[in-house]
Amino acid sequence: MELNYKVFGDVGEDVIVIHGLLGSLDNLQTFGKQISKTYRVWLIDMRNHGHSPHSDEMSYTVMAEDIQSFMSQHQIGHAHLIGHSMGGKVAMTFALNYPDLTDQLIVVDIGPKAYEGDHMSIMEAMLAIHTDDYTERSQIENDFFDKIPSKRIVQLMMKNLGRNRSGFYWKPNVQVLYDKYRDLMDEVPTHGEFVGKTSFIKGANSDYIQVEDFDSFRIFFPEAQLYIVPNAGHWVHADQPEYFYKLVCKILES
Repeated sequence: MELNYKVFGDVGEDVIVIHGLLGSLDNLQTFGKQISKTYRVWLIDMRNHGHSPHSDEMSYTVMAEDIQSFMSQHQIGHAHLIGHSMGGKVAMTFALNYPDLTDQLIVVDIGPKAYEGDHMSIMEAMLAIHTDDYTERSQIENDFFDKIPSKRIVQLMMKNLGRNRSGFYWKPNVQVLYDKYRDLMDEVPTHGEFVGKTSFIKGANSDYIQVEDFDSFRIFFPEAQLYIVPNAGHWVHADQPEYFYKLVCKILES
């Protein structure tokens, strides 16, 4: 599978940045441009997201294989991996399966454990909105808000709306993501351990990483360190962009 991507910078070590569920490379583009001053940064749309191909297969093992294939296609011998939420689980799976290809591992506001998840209602709203019936983007946004009365979530999900000559469409493969959701909320398929440098970044206002659970992360990532970003929720890079950028630079340079 040939994943859609953007690359910024042409010098320095390679950094691969992986977005979360129902996200795309656009979510982390500003951050990617910032760190491209020092690194060659690859922003990727994962399968069934953004402009990457759709597939009925959707698992962390398969997505880790996608990253390995991407690195081979682009002659990337090894790289630092940064993953947010679902992308963090992809990055963890990759590091465990391909430790020789992984330099540093940076996981943003997610752990290797299983989660209950809170995306079902969002995907149900997306599936209920038949984009062919609309002529204006604002109409879709208004109907989405009626179903999910959160301005922030609606704005984030509207980034997934595309338009071509035939009209509007959802870029993600929403039906497959909905069908595979419980698998995506499951724990990372762990075996062995990744002994390289690993950093978990937690939003202080997010409950995705519980401080008391952190020791259990070290079973698989024995060198793991935890960093907490103040005044940030789950979307750490959006809530505290400058703090996040400086923290990641500090981690990569140390």
